Amino acid sequence: MVAALTFVFPTPEATMDFGRALGRVLRAGDLVLLAGPLGAGKTTLTRGIAEGLGVGGRVSSPTFVLARVHPAGASGVPLVHVDAYRLGGDLSQLDDLDLDTDLERSAIVVEWGEGAAERLTDDYLVVRLARREDDVREVTLEPHGTWTDRTPELAKMS
Repeated sequence: MVAALTFVFPTPEATMDFGRALGRVLRAGDLVLLAGPLGAGKTTLTRGIAEGLGVGGRVSSPTFVLARVHPAGASGVPLVHVDAYRLGGDLSQLDDLDLDTDLERSAIVVEWGEGAAERLTDDYLVVRLARREDDVREVTLEPHGTWTDRTPELAKMS
């Protein structure tokens, strides 16, 4: 098991920069689970990921629609952005989104999906975000499966 990596980002823009770097290394079949309280920066990070992937469309939290598909851009990899917050813990509804099919051809980022989305694949990255009182973000990466082999690549992103 590879140890978790923790980064500290002093501004929302630094969090976006990290998201851009992460987006540049994502490929079809990648699953990223974002965990953290409201206001920690999950959607900000996802905006950066989308920019790094070069996908089209405005990135905002898909709380009321559960999922948004952003068409492939420069990287050739579409982004599926899922927000499971509204499910209130009933993550069985994620099955209705048919994410396993999307995973074959897209990178999938799931906010609030920890505890259910992992069953899509053994290869996933958990990104834990915390917002300190001084507005600094702490981001911890927990790699699983093949993500453990990609950890050196991730460590260079900070």
